Parts: sequence; C-alpha cells; structure tokens
Amino acid sequence: MRVTGATTSGELRLHNLVRLLRAVHGGGAEATRSELTRDLGLSRGTAAVLMGELINGRLLREEITRQGTRGRPTGIPGPHPDGPLALAVDLREDVWTIATTELGGRLTVLEQQPHPGTPAPDVLNGLAAAIHRHRQALAPRPIGVAVAAPGPVRDGHLLDIPHLGWREVDVVEALQPVLLDNDATLAGLAEARRGALRTRGLGLHLHIEFDLGGTLILNGNPIPGARGAAGEFGHMPLIGSDRPCACGATGCWGLEVGANALLRATGRPPQDRPRALEILGDPAQQAVIDQAASILGIGISALVNALDPETVTLSGLGVDILARSGEALETSYKAGLMDFRREHPAAVLPSTLGAEATLIGASELAFDAFLTPEGVGAWLSAHEKGPAD
Repeated sequence: MRVTGATTSGELRLHNLVRLLRAVHGGGAEATRSELTRDLGLSRGTAAVLMGELINGRLLREEITRQGTRGRPTGIPGPHPDGPLALAVDLREDVWTIATTELGGRLTVLEQQPHPGTPAPDVLNGLAAAIHRHRQALAPRPIGVAVAAPGPVRDGHLLDIPHLGWREVDVVEALQPVLLDNDATLAGLAEARRGALRTRGLGLHLHIEFDLGGTLILNGNPIPGARGAAGEFGHMPLIGSDRPCACGATGCWGLEVGANALLRATGRPPQDRPRALEILGDPAQQAVIDQAASILGIGISALVNALDPETVTLSGLGVDILARSGEALETSYKAGLMDFRREHPAAVLPSTLGAEATLIGASELAFDAFLTPEGVGAWLSAHEKGPAD
C-alpha cells in the first residue's frame, strides 16, 4: 500500500515532463536546454533524460546551435513537427474562424466562414461539421478543441447571445467534445500569457466588438466567478443611461461603446462590424468616435477605482478607439479616478496580439487542459516511437 502523500518515480517523471513542456510552451522555445534546466531546478542528467523522452514521444525536437563563435553546441527545444496541435475556434455573431496552434504558440488559420447568426442549431451544425473535418485531416495530432464565444458562458457549456436570441444554448453538446469560454475572457487570457499583461500580477482586460466584455486577470489566469460567467463589465450601469439592453438590464455601459453604438450613432444598421471599422477610419465621424472613447474612459475609471489593477488592456475595436481618440479616452478616464490614483494611474494599453487574440486565448485554454500529467501521459502512450520507428 502506498503511503498517503508519497510520490512514485513515475509520477515525479510525469510532473517534470509537464513542467518542461509548460516552460517551452510559455515562452521557453527561445531558451536553451541549459537555461531551462537551470530555471526549473533540474540536474543536467535529469534534463537530458526528460528531453530524450519528449523527443522520442514526438512532443519536442531540439535544434542544436552554438553559443557565440567559439562556444560549445547547445540545444534549443521547440515543437515537434508531428507534435500536438490545439484547435481553436473564434465564434462571432456573423462569422467563425478555425485555427491550429502548436506548442510554443505559433498559430495557423485553417478556415473562416460567415454564418447567418440564427437559428443557433444551424450555425452550430455547420461549425461542428467543419471541426470534425479538420480533426480528421490532422489526426492524430489534435489534443482538444476550444471555442471562444461572444456572450456569457455559464457552467462551462451554456451560452447566451441575447441580441441574436440565443438563450441557454448548449454549445458543448452541439460541438462535443469542446471546451467553451467567453471571447473577452479568452482575449484576456491571451494577453496574460503572450501580451501586455504577461508580467502583471493583477490586470484588467476589456474586449470590444458588438458590445463590451472583459476579465480580471490574477497571476496569468482569468477570475471565473461562481458559475464561470464573471467579467460582464459591459452590462454594468456605469454611465446613467436608461437605454434597455437585450440582456434584460437597463443602462448597460456596453450599449454606448461597441460596434452597435457606433452604428446607431451614425444611422447604420446594427451588428455590422465592417461598417463599424469604416466609421473608425472616417475623419468625418471623429465626434462620434470621441463620444464612444469618452464613455469608454468613464467606465474604465470606475473599474480601476473598484478593482485596482496594475494595467488595463484593450482588444478588438478597443484598439481602434484608443488609436483614433486616445485623448478623449484619457481625459474622461483620469477625471473619473479617485484623487490618490491620478498621480500613478493604471496604464491603458492596446492589445499586442491583434485580431487573433481570441484564437490565441482559446488555444491556451486547450493547452492548459492538455499539459497535465494525465494529458501528457496519454499522448506518450499513444505516440512514443517503437524499435522499428
């Protein structure tokens, strides 16, 4: 009988294999084996054995290089060409995109298709067929599918997109097996792992598309809330509006900030992101953009006063609003801060990840599920080279 709390050599081996893989995935792809060995507190012999097993198991390969003109050769671990791939899906109100990501974070878009938005079963049936097709084509490399969705996600599987009439849609059942989370949450996860929040202990991320959502990041991970639906900042009544929202609340902040607000202010049809981008690029619409930026700044100041983040980052249309009307945003943001915060206010920065932020976040969600002793152990059992390989 094993003593409670004791660790077998096999468990320790898997633990260290996962640590090494996580280090490579999280940014160690540019580090040498000796640097990883030092950072992880491993002996050189242990690191050599672990690396050999990961190479044999088609998880990593090692590129041999020379440090300096006279230095001795050293290995730089990176993703194996036949190694694991995460399938990431960005499901938006009018289009979905499927991409793959390998260990280390390199992302490749596979397919993008417009969809009608409703009814939900038709949209999800089409997406499910595409996911299945790509899983089959890439087999046996896919290690999971993660979906970023534009609405509140409850209990990990129920999705609401109120303005499309999606209510308690079981996306996981329709697309199974998949992991599901809110697009703003995953954009924040991406920023924490590979963007401007990477070195921040506590950061606030806001993602703006048709409306606004976000997440509070603590030590690299979003704070999920009791049912996994935290971060609906766009549905807070922060600006005194009495406009009804499709979510069921009144005066939601996000009604005055995102693409729908820009379109409404200029008399254009709702829910048309390309037209919202046209507005952001039109000098004649500067007053409309300034108004959206000012309202965005007001809400950010309220959240900074309440949550005290080190940094605030913006993705989606938030990047364009900041670029076109940064002065209006900064003026209203600083005016709303408490006195003691104004001397050193939390910086408001654009995302460094561009339009792929939600796909990157979905990929990180899939790799988080895979880079565990169970996930890596299952992969090694299925992929280790035999004597004839």
